[in-house]
This record gives sequence, C-alpha cells and structure tokens, in this order.
Amino acid sequence: MNVIKFGFGYWKRNVGWSLFAKLLSAIALTADLLLPMLTALFINYIIQDNPAEEEKGIFAFLVSGKYGEVHTMQLFWHLAGIFTVLLAIKLCLVYTRNIINQKMGLRLETDLRMATFHKLMKLDSETLSAYNTGELLTTINSDTIMFKEMFCRIIPNIFDSIFVLVVTIGILASINAWLLLIPVIATPFFVVSLLRFRKLARANYQNIRACNSEMSLTVQENIEAVRLVRSFTNEQVEKEKFDKANGRLKESHIRQIRLSSTFDAIFSAIKQSTYIGTIAVSAVLVMKGYMMVGYLVACANYVLKIMDYISLINNMMFQMQQQLVSGQKMMNYMNCESRIPDGTMPVREPEQVALKVSHASMIMDGKQVLKDINLDIPFGKKLGVVGGTGSGKSVLLESFIRVHDMTSGEITINGEDIRNCELDSLRNKFSYVFQDVFLFSNTIDSNIAYAQPDIEKNQVIEAARHAQAHGFIQKLLDGYETIVGERGLGISGGQKQRVSIARALLKDAPVLILDDSTSALDRETEKELLKDIKENYPEKTLLISAHRLSSVVDCDEIIYLQDGMIVERGNFKELMELDGHFAAVYRIQEAQQKAVVDFDALAGKEA
Repeated sequence: MNVIKFGFGYWKRNVGWSLFAKLLSAIALTADLLLPMLTALFINYIIQDNPAEEEKGIFAFLVSGKYGEVHTMQLFWHLAGIFTVLLAIKLCLVYTRNIINQKMGLRLETDLRMATFHKLMKLDSETLSAYNTGELLTTINSDTIMFKEMFCRIIPNIFDSIFVLVVTIGILASINAWLLLIPVIATPFFVVSLLRFRKLARANYQNIRACNSEMSLTVQENIEAVRLVRSFTNEQVEKEKFDKANGRLKESHIRQIRLSSTFDAIFSAIKQSTYIGTIAVSAVLVMKGYMMVGYLVACANYVLKIMDYISLINNMMFQMQQQLVSGQKMMNYMNCESRIPDGTMPVREPEQVALKVSHASMIMDGKQVLKDINLDIPFGKKLGVVGGTGSGKSVLLESFIRVHDMTSGEITINGEDIRNCELDSLRNKFSYVFQDVFLFSNTIDSNIAYAQPDIEKNQVIEAARHAQAHGFIQKLLDGYETIVGERGLGISGGQKQRVSIARALLKDAPVLILDDSTSALDRETEKELLKDIKENYPEKTLLISAHRLSSVVDCDEIIYLQDGMIVERGNFKELMELDGHFAAVYRIQEAQQKAVVDFDALAGKEA
C-alpha cells in the first residue's frame, strides 16, 4: 500500500480526469451489459412467440404493444435500433475513455521521469555510488514506464471488472438466483489460485528487473570502455560476460512465461467448468419452465462476462506485481536522502570571496583521508596543493564545493560555514575542472559554453585562447562546431583537458580550481596555459592540485599533503630551502625532465 500511496502522490493531479474517465467507463459498461437482455428479447418475442405479460425485465416496456406486437417487424426494428444506439454509446465512450487514460498515463510517466532525474541531480556522489549505472538507468527510464501502467491501465481495468461483476451478478439474480450457484462455488478456487501465483509472480519480476539492470550495466560499461577492451584484446571476455548476463535475462523471462502459462491453464480450467456448470443450471431452469429460452442465451453471455472479467482481475493482479516491484524500487530511490544536505543561506556578497579551513578532518568508509587541515585563502590567493597519490588532494579541493563534507572542523566562505549555504549559491562561486574530464556528446562550442549557453561566440573563442585550445580547435574539420563523442571521444586527453579548462574560465566564477587537470599537457603548453590564466585572470582565487610540481612553483603558497595531513607549507623558495619532501620530489622530477630533454637532443643530433 505504501507503493500505491507513493504513486498517488504524483497521480493526484489527474484525479479529476480519472473520475471522469471512470464515469464514461461505467456508462459504456452499462450499455454493454444491457445488450444480452436485448438479445433475449429478440429470441423470446421476435423468433419465438411468447406472451408479453411474462416479461419482467428492464425492457418490459418494449413488448407492451406500444412499440409493436410480439413476433412483428415493427418490434424487431425498435429492438434493433435500441441495440445499435447502446452499441454506439459503448464504442464511443470506450474510445474516449482510452484516450483520456493514455494521456493521463503519459503525463504521469513524464512527471515520474522528471522527479527521478531531478533527484539524480540533487544526490551527492557518495550516495549515488551505492547504485550502479544500470540500476539508475532502469529506475529513471524503465521503472517510470512500468509504474505508470498501474495507474493508467491496471487500476482502471480492475475498477471496470469489479463494476461489471457487481452489475452482472445483480442482473443474474434478477433473472433467477440459482444462476449464481456455480460462480459462487468457483470463487474460492479463483481466490486461492490468485494469491498463490501473485506471490510467485512478484519474486519472478524482482529477478527480471535485477537481470535487466545487470544487462544495462554490462552494455553501458562496454560502450564507455570500448577502447580499453580493444587495447587489451579482451573482446572475447566481454562477449562471454554479455552472454552470461543475456542468458540470465532470458532464463528469468522463461520462468515467468512458465508461471504465466501454468496460471492460465489452471484458471482456464476453472473458468470453463464454471461456464459449463452455469449453462447446465440454465438449461434445467428452462426445461422446468422457470425462464424462457432467450434468457438461457443471455445467462450464458453474462456468465462468460463474469469469467472474462474475473480473468481480467487475475491478470491485472498478476501484472501488478511487476509494477509494484518497479514502484518499490522507485520509492526507495526517491526516499533516499543525500549525505550532503542543502543549506538555507545564500553565499553573502561581495563577489571577492574569502575561504578558510579550520581544523578540518574527514573520515570516509572508516579511513582517515584528511586530518587537521588549516588554510587561510583570501580572495586572489594562488594556492598549490601537491602530494603523492592518495594523499587527499582531490578530496580537499572537492570539499570546497561540498562533494564531500568534513567530519569535523569547518570550511567557511566569507565567514559562513559552507554547510549552511545553499548548494547552488555556493557552487556558483567556483569554476571546477575535475581530474576526470567529461565532455558531452555535442559541439566543442556547446561544451565550452556549458555554463552560459547563450553567450557570444567571441567570448567562447577568448576562453579557448586562454586555455591554449583555440589552436587545435581551428585545425579541426568543423572548428568549434566539431561534434565530440560521448565522454570526449575523438580528441586527445590533453585536448579534452584544455576544452574543460576553457569551460571553467568562461563560467567566470571568482574561484578557479584545477584538480590535476593539466596532467595530459606537455610542460611547455602547461606553462603557457598557467601563465595566461595568471595574467588574464589576476583577480581570481586559484587552487591548483598537481603531481607535476613545476605546475605550482609560481603559487603564493604551496602545501604538501601526506596521508591527509599538511606536512610542509610555504612558497616555492621556502620549500626548497626547507629541503624536505617537496624539494626532494621537485629535484627528482627536474632531473627526469632534463634526462628526457638531453635524450631528445641527442636523438635529434644523431638523426
């Protein structure tokens, strides 16, 4: 019931149209249920010549003589006309009802997809990491389609079926109460079968959904890692992995087909037994003179309707298990709380933001990744963050935009704890270039102008120039209109980094963070890029994380992290005089670079 209540929260804006659709459905079904009674009149008073005084049903007035005598064409045409009108009413209203239901279903599907996607945008990276990509794709796409079916098709069909059963039972009771004997006896068998198979169906649908998620993840990973797979010549391994996932998906569907077939066979046997039994009872009542032959035909029709609509209820309940599984997954996802809650205060002006880190420590998955970090970063300061792999550089920088929150201590912006600030307001103060570069499947122009899609083209070009990207972009076949593939496939790693830096520069936030985002550039290009940024954006606060220590030599302050702690700090000259970790690593890197340069020079001379 919680799942249905969750779905109703999104469905409730359709309640008015839904009630209207049910009213149309009730009228259409009533018209349909009156048709067998007219068929009985055709048999009793047109084909046969029964006395009109015996008619007690809803259409008794038609055989009163006012619309024609019994066994005459006048009565025939009146009955045929009413039959045609009722049939036309049924068809028109059913058509209108179906259109309304489908439109409401699409509206609900759109709302659910929008809600789940907006939830995706709100959840932090750590929370999202609990879901694999296949699971998220299934939730946002497939589950929304599946769940809306429950409200636009399953529940309306169950409503229609119950309405028909109530009215039909009333009609049969009005003809002769003995006609209900066999349906009443068969009902417990229907209920027991439904309860048993419903439980099995839900377990099967959970398995099918899990296999679908696994399949989506397998395909998605291979699309993203296609170059890696080929470089390792591991195509056969991935094919085998795909075949296994595909086989498990097939087997899960086969189990569901077997269950459905078994259910249909048992249900059909009960249905046919009930039909034959009721016909037998009707025949006895006709032979005993308790009702006319026409009503035997009508009763057979009504019993078939009872069986059909009970079958429909069972099928809908059976299918509903799949919708409930999707709804449960969606509800759990939507109720998932972000580990990075939004603040309530906008970042205070002025634009010249000042940052401060005070005794900040962080524990992630039981491991201390940052410990007692203290930093004072007034506006315009250039800070370099260096250290070995796993020292906490990226975690520290990501904490400024609350990708992670500190476990203890605080980070403030203009004196306010960033945890109290609205996330959008806080993140608008930063232009962040991540270590893992991502480019959208769009033009280079659109990727650079991501923060300001309507900006002038000349400003895009200007940002690209400062990021040292304009030169290579001009050489591309379509220039700035070149479409880069998903995740930037089609251009090199260094080119992707320069495009992403141009994107950050165009955002023009007061704080620019380069998180090891020049690692794929050669030293000369990197040197030109950093020089250009410092000359053309001197007012910006610049935070640079790098493995290559030459990237930070011009920074106002450099901190050296080791095991999440600041073990050395100072400007380049002070750190070299300290002759500690920084100086040792810097000398090694410079010696390696000199060896490379000497080797290249020697190779060129020999050539």
